[in-house]
Amino acid sequence: MAGLLCGTKRKKQVSDLHEEGKNAINAPMLPTGTEIHPEDTLMEENAERIMLDPTSRENLKFKDLLKVLIDWINSELEEDRIIVKDLEEDCYDGQVLQKLFEKLSGRKLNVAEVTQSEIGQKQKLQTVLESVNEMLRPHGWTIEWSVDSIHSKNLVAIIYLLVALAMHFQAPIRLPEHVSAQVVVVKKREGILQTALVTKELTSTTEMMMGRFERDAFDTLLDHAPDKLNVVKTSLITFVNKHLNKLNLEVTELESQFADGVYLILLMGLLEDYFVPLFNFFLTPESFEQKVHNVAFAFELMQDGGLKKPKARPEDVVNLNLKSTLRVLYNLFTNYKNSE
Repeated sequence: MAGLLCGTKRKKQVSDLHEEGKNAINAPMLPTGTEIHPEDTLMEENAERIMLDPTSRENLKFKDLLKVLIDWINSELEEDRIIVKDLEEDCYDGQVLQKLFEKLSGRKLNVAEVTQSEIGQKQKLQTVLESVNEMLRPHGWTIEWSVDSIHSKNLVAIIYLLVALAMHFQAPIRLPEHVSAQVVVVKKREGILQTALVTKELTSTTEMMMGRFERDAFDTLLDHAPDKLNVVKTSLITFVNKHLNKLNLEVTELESQFADGVYLILLMGLLEDYFVPLFNFFLTPESFEQKVHNVAFAFELMQDGGLKKPKARPEDVVNLNLKSTLRVLYNLFTNYKNSE
């Protein structure tokens, strides 16, 4: 009996060693930090699997993109009491994507509300994605997602889909520019696993992403009439100083003096005639995060005052993006130009 057990153990060790060697031979070019899972070696011939390279997950711009998309979804689905925390885990079954598409498009989809089985989830995804693709294709969108890629929690495919929806429906958000991710593509050819590292561009410039839609006055102004830019800036400076002078404050540079959010917060208090408690914001912000907090808080005050959520991102204002700052201030100007 002891000999039989030893023999069985040796066979298992040989089998494990053979499997380990097979993985090593089949994936010689796999990037460091990426694992090939046992199921990959059992892939069917000519099958393909795509995995996000772990280093991309740690990229700050990639993380920023995820946060912007998650915050946007949660804002849109607030009335449904849906809270998304993880795009892969919360979007793969089609439930969140269904609710998001219905909210954005105003269309009710004929799908089961709750589906537990894999077949039911894929059927729901099929219906949702068919409706999405039907709406996006005529506008030139390349379909970079599928039922299988979404259901298998392919984060890159999920991001492509959400970015397309955000752009198509002109979401009131500013996506970070030039975000890319590296993915490991695993293919099985003649029984051998072949791997390649491919870079996927998730976002380009704001102008290119929004190029599908009508450009606004500030795009035209900056591109074709820079000589008139000073006229606009002078008008906005006159407007903000009319109110900030009440606190003995004065603005001479729009993009830099509003970048930390303090003047924006004080200006909103003056325009709406209330005092903003100092514990709600950083009066002398030092870090980037503190400045972003201030600008985001100013945006909340604007929405409380009945204005639409600014399309600019707080990060853009903090980073001295002139167009973003002009858009925010011009929005205030058009709503409060007659205020004393």
